[in-house]
Amino acid sequence: MDSNNAILAISLLFSIWCDTCVAQSSNVYNVKEHGALGNGKNDDTKAFQAAWDVSCAVEGNPTILIPKGSYLVGPLFFKGPCKGVMAIDLRGQLLASTNLNAYTKNWVNFQYINGLVISGGGIFNGQGSSAWPYNKCPKKWSCKILPMSLVFSFVKNAKIKNISSVDSKLFHIHIFSSENFDIESVTISAPGDSPNTDGIHVADSTNVTITDATIGTGDDCISIGPGNSNLTISNVHCGPGHGISVGSLGKNSGETDVIGLTVRNCTLNGTTNGLRIKTWQSSPTLLKAAHFTYEDITMNNVFNPIIIDQEYCPYVSCAKKDPSRVQIYDIKFTNVKGTSSSAEAIKFICSSSFPCQGVILNDIDLHYTGDARGNKTTTSTCANVQGKSNENLPPACAHKRQRMPAVGFLAHSGFLRPPAVGDVRLRPLAGFCTRHRPLAGFCTRHRPPAGFCASRRPLATSWLLAAVLAVPADCWRLVPRAT
Repeated sequence: MDSNNAILAISLLFSIWCDTCVAQSSNVYNVKEHGALGNGKNDDTKAFQAAWDVSCAVEGNPTILIPKGSYLVGPLFFKGPCKGVMAIDLRGQLLASTNLNAYTKNWVNFQYINGLVISGGGIFNGQGSSAWPYNKCPKKWSCKILPMSLVFSFVKNAKIKNISSVDSKLFHIHIFSSENFDIESVTISAPGDSPNTDGIHVADSTNVTITDATIGTGDDCISIGPGNSNLTISNVHCGPGHGISVGSLGKNSGETDVIGLTVRNCTLNGTTNGLRIKTWQSSPTLLKAAHFTYEDITMNNVFNPIIIDQEYCPYVSCAKKDPSRVQIYDIKFTNVKGTSSSAEAIKFICSSSFPCQGVILNDIDLHYTGDARGNKTTTSTCANVQGKSNENLPPACAHKRQRMPAVGFLAHSGFLRPPAVGDVRLRPLAGFCTRHRPLAGFCTRHRPPAGFCASRRPLATSWLLAAVLAVPADCWRLVPRAT
C-alpha cells in the first residue's frame, strides 16, 4: 500500500470513528438510535419525539443529533421546561407531512424552554407547494390558517444558526412571547408568489436579533407584529418578498406597543416594499409604534422603498369607519440609497386622528428606474406627518393627499413650490404680518415662528384663501427649522 492510499484509509477510519464517538457520547441522542430511518418515506415522528423526551430530562448540555438523510415527520412538540440547555444538531433534512389533516396547528413547535441552540447546516423543508392552493387568507378576512414551519413560544435565551428553511406552508419562523433570541446566518426561501410565507415573524417578544440572513419569500422577509421591544436587524439580504415590515398593527383588540427597532446594513432586491410600517384603519385599540432607526440601507429596484401606510388593506375592501389609532413617532431614515421601480419612492400616509410625529429623513438618495415614456422623476407623497429632512432625493414631501400642506413638511399647495431643501419652515416676509392676520386654527396646525400667533388676532376664515392659495411664492421666504 503506497503512502497516499494509506493516508486515505486512515482518514476514512478516523471519520467513521468520529461519527461513532459523537453518536455514543453520553449527552448526544441520535434520532436513528430511537428508530428514525431517514429515508424520506417512512414516518419518523415518534423517533424524534422520543429523542426529545429523553434528552429534555437530562441535566447539562444534551444534544439531539439528526444525521444526514431525509426525515419525514408530522407535527413535533418539543416542550419544556427541560433540565439542561437543549441543543439540536441538524445535519440532515426534515420533511413536513403534506397531509393537512395531520396538523392541529403548526409543524415544529418549541415551547417553554430556557436555553436552546439549533445549528448544523441542515434544512427544514415545509413542502408547502401542495398546501398553498388552500390558502384563502390573502383574499378573505375569515380563513383557515395553514401550519407554520418553526414556532417558538415562551422561549428564552435561544440561538438559531446555520440552518435553512424552505417552502413553508405559512410563516417559516414565528417567534412569540420570547426573549433574548438570536437568529444568525440562516437562509429562508420560497417562491415569490407563495402566499403568506413570511420569512421571520416576531410578536410579543423582547431582545430579538436577526443578523447575516438571506431571505426570499412570497411575503414579508421579516415582519414585526405587536408587542415587541428592542429588536435589531442587520446584514439581511431580502428578495423576492414584501420587504421588512412593522405590522400590520391595529387589527385586533388587546394589541400592545412596538417600541425600539434598529434596521441597518440591509439590502432589498426587487421587493414590493422596502422599509414599511402598516396599520389598519378603525383600530380597536390605541397603541404606539415608536423609536425606530433605519440606516445604511440599499434598495435595488424596489417598488415602495420607504412607506408608512396607515390605511393598510390587503383585501378587495376593508372597513374604513375611523382613522387608524396607532400613533407612530420618532422614526429615523438615514442613508437609504438605490433605485425605485415606481416614481413614488417615499410614501407617508398617516392617520388623520393620530398624525405621525418626529419622522426624520437624512441622506436619502432613491432614483426612479423610469417608465416606458422615459420619465425618471422621483416623487414623494405625505399626509398627516410631521418631521424634517435634509437634502434628499426625492424632496420630502413634493405631493400631498389633503388640501392643506402636510404638517411639518412643506407640501405643494397652490403657488407654493417644494423647496430644494426639505428642512425648512415657511415664514412671511417683512411687512406681510401688518397687512394680513392668521386664520383661526392656523397656528396650531402649522406652527409659525414664535410670537407670530400671540401678537396677532385671528381673522375670519377668508384669510385662508388670501394667504395660502392666492399669495405667490415670492411673498414667502424659507428659513431653517429649529432643531
